[in-house]
Amino acid sequence: MDESNPSTERAERMASWLEGLGLAEQLATAGLPTFTRDDDGVARWLDPRTGAALDADRLAELETQLRRDGDEAEHAVPVALVQLRHLARVRAALLDSPTHDYASLAAVRGASENATRFAVHKAAERSALLVISHQSSRSGTTSVLVPAFQLDAAGELRAELAAVLEPLLSVGTDPWKVWAWLTQPAALLGGAVPHEAARDPEELPIVRHAAVRLAERARANLAG
Repeated sequence: MDESNPSTERAERMASWLEGLGLAEQLATAGLPTFTRDDDGVARWLDPRTGAALDADRLAELETQLRRDGDEAEHAVPVALVQLRHLARVRAALLDSPTHDYASLAAVRGASENATRFAVHKAAERSALLVISHQSSRSGTTSVLVPAFQLDAAGELRAELAAVLEPLLSVGTDPWKVWAWLTQPAALLGGAVPHEAARDPEELPIVRHAAVRLAERARANLAG
């Protein structure tokens, strides 16, 4: 590596910085330039639109952009990339939990796959079922997933969750966020897991109230 070249030094400094933070994989998700390392381990930064190597000016702009969070640039952390990494980890954990596709849900319901597909779409349109559209990072194909936590033994929506899901889904809340909120300890519930707390008739009104408050926040964010 030509360490006398300021552009080369910056390219390596930025690459090593992001690798050290574990954030390099989030660059593409954020729509930012990415880097690869050649056979000699030298970092090569590429424009996401053209695939061409970044020139010195664009590389300097990128470093300024990534280091703008914080009072001291050398100690800054690119918050947006940290948030994307957290989101990726949350989604990976959710995808590891039980889910159904049309075929497996049809088997549980004892119905045809076509009838199940139709019923799932209709329920989703009524905000009466949490349905996730997932694009595989490997194949690029998109599949529909129905998280199993919300279903009873017959494969239908648990009755107590109808009033919890409706306010969240009807305002257009990101289904991934709904999935995460319902299945993880929630601050609004004192650390209880919403879908588990909802099984208790005494706790259900509290869960419903928390869902309404969350939906109000989501509506305000979408309006803003």
